[in-house]
Amino acid sequence: MIQQAKRNGLPFEALACDDLYGRVKWFRAALDRDQIIYMADVPANTLVYLERPWVGVPSGPVGGIGRPPTQPQVRAASPPVMVADVARRDDTQRCTIRVRVTERGEITGPFAFHRVWTISDNGTVREEWLAMRWEADGDCTYSLSNAPADVSMDRLALLKCTRYFGERSHQDAKSEAGWDDLQARTYRAWEHHLALTVLATWFVAQTKLDWAQQGPRDPSLAQEFAVDVLPALSMANVRTLLRSVMPLPDLTPDEAAQLVAKHLVNRTRSRKSRMKTRARSP
Repeated sequence: MIQQAKRNGLPFEALACDDLYGRVKWFRAALDRDQIIYMADVPANTLVYLERPWVGVPSGPVGGIGRPPTQPQVRAASPPVMVADVARRDDTQRCTIRVRVTERGEITGPFAFHRVWTISDNGTVREEWLAMRWEADGDCTYSLSNAPADVSMDRLALLKCTRYFGERSHQDAKSEAGWDDLQARTYRAWEHHLALTVLATWFVAQTKLDWAQQGPRDPSLAQEFAVDVLPALSMANVRTLLRSVMPLPDLTPDEAAQLVAKHLVNRTRSRKSRMKTRARSP
């Protein structure tokens, strides 16, 4: 899917994903081969090397005893460690970085970054960034990235926090666009519902963009309220505007009764159809 999006010319700076995908070694390696920058969350027990290991078939028996090995082995100056242990090391220096300015103030937090080495499923040794961020409750999250070795810490911190926008889009789609209202029994029905949700969120995104371009806010408003950033149009705002121009019809008691009766008839027909299908099944 990512390769297809890239071939179709969809512009994106980096790929951010949770640890369901980040823990998959071949997935990160494939992104790296396609020159796609990623920031992939990983579990706290992910093993990394702090010094470059060597993977290969030794030239002779280990310790000079026995038959020569035929399978690749990992040799390293130090054993692998969990990323959670890297965060607790004395030489892991935390630094406070301002990520971005939002409507609710500045997003700042303690970060730490360390160059580490990992071994892919095919035995390839890869050097990556280990990005660590401490939350307000003291918990630490971990990510691996193939960003260039000379990338700035500010850039790594921004990539570490960029998955918020994807999660925000999912939450808006569920709470405002009806994504969580799906009630279906087949995969195709789920696809249809998802397609309508995508179209609705795309329409809202286009509306928000048009609103920002065609109706720019007066800069004096920010000075009047003594804030750095004025709020942008939200999906809830667009939904409110739509309800004003597309009001729900006021039903009379008779119309409401007919609508309920029609709904019950349709449900009865659906049950009859399912029972026929079940009766024909072995």
